Amino acid sequence: MGIHTYFQSLNDLERIIRCPGKFKFEEHSVSAHSWKVVQYAKTLADIEETNGVTVDWKKLYEITSSHDYGEIFIGDIKTPVKHHSLELRAMLQQVEEGMVAHFIDEHIPSEFQPIFRRQLREGKDDSVEGRILEVADKLDQIYEAFTELQRGNTEKEFVVMYRDALIKIKGIQLHCVDYFLQHILPDLVSEGSRSPIDIEKITKEALAT
Repeated sequence: MGIHTYFQSLNDLERIIRCPGKFKFEEHSVSAHSWKVVQYAKTLADIEETNGVTVDWKKLYEITSSHDYGEIFIGDIKTPVKHHSLELRAMLQQVEEGMVAHFIDEHIPSEFQPIFRRQLREGKDDSVEGRILEVADKLDQIYEAFTELQRGNTEKEFVVMYRDALIKIKGIQLHCVDYFLQHILPDLVSEGSRSPIDIEKITKEALAT
């Protein structure tokens, strides 16, 4: 019981593998993903601040570091499945949020429960921090898929992952998105030019969508 149970549960995130059931040259755990999302978000927020945007750093660190905690209970559900329909996505989110709420009620001391409810909530919203989280989350999806495509992985799912994440990012209104599209993405595409899979063509098609 108590916060010890929460700390101990974090080990489970190391054992949940993203994009299950597909051949991958590199395996990525949910725990590793969460760490990378924090790193992306940190730099994205710096870009926002250089453009005069105020960032709530405490909120940003809370929502980025904990955004996938609920996968302890439901595992990693592949993005194409998760977003197959709005109804399915809403149902999955409801189950995940319900199980997180139950965990907090069952194990977290009452004086800390409001804090945990705030920290473990769904952080993607219309706030600057929520949009940065969305971009950072999709950015890791891009890099995970890119690594597989660059090595010649012909699993169609990685093309879909890369394409869908890029489409999602380009539709988010943030200065860091403009910076990514203008300065970071071209370097990524250039690095992938020797890949047997035409990453530049996939990128151009996604940006034209």
